[in-house]
Amino acid sequence: QLQLVESGGGLVHPGGSLTLSCTASGYILDRYAIGWFHQAPGKEREQVSCITFYGRPTYGDSVRGRFNISRDNAKNTVFLQMNSLKPEDTGIYYCAGRHISYCPQDFDHWGQGIQVTVSS
Repeated sequence: QLQLVESGGGLVHPGGSLTLSCTASGYILDRYAIGWFHQAPGKEREQVSCITFYGRPTYGDSVRGRFNISRDNAKNTVFLQMNSLKPEDTGIYYCAGRHISYCPQDFDHWGQGIQVTVSS
């Protein structure tokens, strides 16, 4: 069973940066597509970024140009570098994985989520 654990969240001022990590155990991550999702308070969870197991990234409109997704297969970890953060980026961030070559709509394995708060 693939297990995913997020880390790196916290409180940051508007305009600041954070890097989230999604570390896997149980399986080697290099054959999984990994997505990052954002759930703002009172709203549905939405995908903000994804990376295929070939390393090809995709981004949602709300984060394109500000966020960068990358993977380090040697560390079994996928990163989400978040720059120019806005208050509306506040919420819980989840990583999710699926044993597939492309970025899908649905994922099989989910982390517990981590809180990111953007506030002055």
